[in-house]
Parts: sequence; C-alpha cells; structure tokens
Amino acid sequence: MTVPAPRVRRRPAVPGRTLALVLVLALLAPLGLIFVQAERDYADDHDLVSRERLGVRYLRALGPITDSLVEAQAIAVAEGAVSRASLATAIEGVAAVDSAVGDELRTHERWAGLRAKLEALPDRGFGDAESAYRAYGEASDLLLALYRKVRESSGLIRDPRSDSFFLQDGIGGDLPTATVLAGRLVDLARLSAKRPAADRARTGAELAELRVAALGPATDLVADLRSAVDNSESTELGANVLTPLDTYQRSLETFSVYSAPGAGRSAPGTDQLTRAGLSAQNAAKQLRTVILDQLDKLLRERLEALERDRLLGRIAAGAAVALIAGIVALHVVAARRDRSRGTAPTGREPVAAGPAPTVHAAPPPAASDADRQPVAVGHGGDADRWRPFDAAR
Repeated sequence: MTVPAPRVRRRPAVPGRTLALVLVLALLAPLGLIFVQAERDYADDHDLVSRERLGVRYLRALGPITDSLVEAQAIAVAEGAVSRASLATAIEGVAAVDSAVGDELRTHERWAGLRAKLEALPDRGFGDAESAYRAYGEASDLLLALYRKVRESSGLIRDPRSDSFFLQDGIGGDLPTATVLAGRLVDLARLSAKRPAADRARTGAELAELRVAALGPATDLVADLRSAVDNSESTELGANVLTPLDTYQRSLETFSVYSAPGAGRSAPGTDQLTRAGLSAQNAAKQLRTVILDQLDKLLRERLEALERDRLLGRIAAGAAVALIAGIVALHVVAARRDRSRGTAPTGREPVAAGPAPTVHAAPPPAASDADRQPVAVGHGGDADRWRPFDAAR
C-alpha cells in the first residue's frame, strides 16, 4: 500500500506587490526632478532680487551726489564760491557703497571716472561761466551714465513685476535725468542773458531743446508712478506715493510755465525760473526718498515670499519622501514575513513515494470447545448448518 507524502508549502508569489513597489520607486525620479528645478528657480530668483536690492542701495547713495552736483553747478555758473563740503560728503557716501557692492554690480570703473571728474572741479577759477557750465555738464553726464550702469548690472531694468519695474524706471532713469536737465536749463537761461545778441537765436534753440529734454522725463516719471500704483497689489504704495507725487507734479507745472520764453523774449525770466527749479528739486528729493523706500520694501517682501515658497516646497518634498520610505518599509516587512512562512517546518517530514510493503494477514485463533458449541439462532438456521460436522466428529 502506498502512503502519500505530505505536500510542501510553496512560497507565495507576489508580482502585484512588487509592481506596486516599482511604481512607487519610479515616482522618486519626477519628484526629484521637480524638487531640483524648484531649487534652481529659487536660487535664480533669489539672486536676481538680491542684486536688485543692491542696486536700490547704490541708487540711494547717488541721490545726495545728484543734488550736490546740481547745486554746485548753479553756484559755479553764477560765478560764486562753491562749497565742497556737501559734495565731498556725498562722494564719500557713494565711495563706501561702491566699495561694498561695486564688484557684483561692476561699477568700479564708471565710479572711478566720475569721482576723478568731480574731484577735479575747482571751487573757483573756471575763468568764466561758460567753462563752469561745460565742466559740470560733463560731470553730470557721467553721473547719469552711472545711474544707467547700476540699473543694468543690478537687473532693476529687467524687473519682472509691473509695480517694481515702473518704480525703478522712475527712480533710476526719469527722476535723476529730470533733476539734472532742469538744473541745466536754469543755468543756461542765466547764461543766455550774458551771451552776445548774435547768439540769441542759437541760445533760444538750445533752451527749447533742453526744455523738452527736461520736461519729458519729468512727465514720464509721473506716468511711471501712477502705473506702478495702478498695477500694484500693495495697499500702501498708493497712499505713500501719491501725496509727494502730487506735490512734485504741481512744482513741475510751475516750472514748465516759467521755463517757456516770455513775450518778446527768446529766454525765460531767470528769477522766477530759478525759484521754480528749486521748488521742483525739493519736491524731487522728497519723492525720491519715498520711491526708494517703497521699491526696497517690494523687493524685500518678494524675498520673503520666495523663502516661504521654498520652505513649503521642502516640506512637501520631505513628506513625499517619508511616504515613499514608509511604503517601501511596509513592503520589505511583508516580504520577510512571507519568506519566513514559506520555509518554516510543518511538524512532519515529507516521505518519498515507493513500492508499498506487503502486509501478511495473521491466522485466525484456534476455536475452543465453548466456541464450537452451536448457538441457537432464530428459526434454527445456523444449528442445521453445523450438524453434519458434529456427527462426523
């Protein structure tokens, strides 16, 4: 007889679980790519905004030197003694900022040229007002070129936000240009009275051209600031900018009236124009401070928003990695449990199948006398069957 061997427990197959694990692990590649790209975008945006703030810092230092240069030019053209105190202080202020951030903004060369020009301007001794007018004009041209360099190197001129772009365009381009050219217009009007009559036609053309050149940036400044307020999400920008802007616009209108030639004259009146120019310059100083503060605030808030977005992105990436690690760990634990169940002993060894052993039946035991006695069964059937054997015995 053949005794069947016990069946060996087979290790369970888990293709579905393995496929799920492979898919989960495959998510790491796109998640990693997204995370790396987000980090690169953050680094680029952070560097751009940080450089822009350096540009704002440089523009803030250029403000005092602009005012000092315009005032010194007016005094020099009037053949007065120029006080170097305010100009020297402004020069030292810009020199300190250029020393700190000039490497990154690449402004050392332009500042060195402007500084040499400013320090070469004498207190007196130009010889005549025309020489002073030309010398200070060359210095102010170098100053405006430095403004442009700062905007370009810092990235302010490529700012992607509407409000900050219009603010930087106003504070780094329109306002300094309008201030310098307005002062130059006042000085040229003063010089026109000293020029010979033969030069009146040429002087009138110069004044008309300079008037357009000065009022154009001033008008653009007003438009830029209103566009910045209209396109900004900040509720404080309009409240802080509009009041000094209205003051500047009124002074600009007055300056525009007095800079026009009078009746029967090729040049405007110098006294009224000088007072209107001083009023416009003072309004520009106040407006410049407000614009720089608001621009720096917008850039600082953008940096803070970038930091928050970066933190949220890292938290999300960490949570995704933790979730995937948890899934992998659960799979490993389940696989080990399945492996241990598949190799554990079952309590009996498997028996190999082979020829069945022959089993001999044991002989029946000898019958005793008591066993040989007939047993009466109903109807005598069994007693009749055993009677011949008993007679023979």
